[in-house]
Amino acid sequence: MGEQPIFSTRAHVFQIDPNTKKNWVPTSKHAVTVSYFYDSTRNVYRIISLDGSKAIINSTITPNMTFTKTSQKFGQWADSRANTVYGLGFSSEHHLSKFAEKFQEFKEAARLAKEKSQEKMELTSTPSQESAGGDLQSPLTPESINGTDDERTPDVTQNSEPRAEPAQNALPFAHSAGDRTQGLSHASSAISKHWEAELATLKGNNAKLTAALLESTANVKQWKQQLAAYQEEAERLHKRVTELECVSSQANAVHTHKAELNQTVQELEETLKVKEEEIERLKQEIDNARELQEQRDSLTQKLQEVEIRNKDLEGQLSDLEQRLEKSQSEQEAFRSNLKTLLEILDGKIFELTELRDNLAKLLECS
Repeated sequence: MGEQPIFSTRAHVFQIDPNTKKNWVPTSKHAVTVSYFYDSTRNVYRIISLDGSKAIINSTITPNMTFTKTSQKFGQWADSRANTVYGLGFSSEHHLSKFAEKFQEFKEAARLAKEKSQEKMELTSTPSQESAGGDLQSPLTPESINGTDDERTPDVTQNSEPRAEPAQNALPFAHSAGDRTQGLSHASSAISKHWEAELATLKGNNAKLTAALLESTANVKQWKQQLAAYQEEAERLHKRVTELECVSSQANAVHTHKAELNQTVQELEETLKVKEEEIERLKQEIDNARELQEQRDSLTQKLQEVEIRNKDLEGQLSDLEQRLEKSQSEQEAFRSNLKTLLEILDGKIFELTELRDNLAKLLECS
């Protein structure tokens, strides 16, 4: 695969409300992984975040984008292509600063890549303009075809900032979860990523096998047509040999021509054998392709089962979090009751002490 992750962090993901353009709408229930990806084939940088199997962020970085820090732990940027504004809530100011530094770094890299692409397009367009008779035409660039990113950017996403952002205490950071809760979460995430990678690989292999199958089918049809033509030619040649044998006045020429025709027939028969062997080989390749298709279907079914198991694990995780919160509440109530009981016990002990002192005084007086 040409696209690889180059930096990852965890944050809560938000998007601006498309109706009001003011309020933030959370797109993840908890902190998720947010990664920078680099596509070496297209030379572009992207920000991608997945919540389970759903992509909640898929933003291509352009030179005109700006990442803005709106608080110590919250930042945002506008994506004109997706026509939205993304917001990220981090667990610390350090994580926010690191993400902002990477954003600026990859934004500069995207700018340099765009300039190189424009230079290449100008160089390739210049010879074609000179060969066309010296017509004065400007070279085609992405900006002249689709408009610049500034022209395509809606006023709402570029010129206006959201008036409201998530409060710091509203970000549901679950740092108090137990070891078992973290284990279940990491296991489900690792299994899901593994099968997603397997499925992507199988999809690529399936596309290649499909193309090979179509090409093989076309070749088989072509060879069948050639085989039929060779058979017709062989029949015609045999008829011609018979006709020539009937002509006694040209016996010597007939024998010579007959030998040539026999040789041609033998060559055609050998060619037919080779084509038949090639057809058998292609049939075997088709059978192998079908087996791979069945394996892909089996792995797809396994992936679906893993996704169902992942959902079950998420349900168990949510149940454990609720139990943990309930247990903490019960512990707080128990501590409060214990504190009250200790205060009452201290009072009783003090009263008993006074009673003992009074009894001792009475004994001394008597």
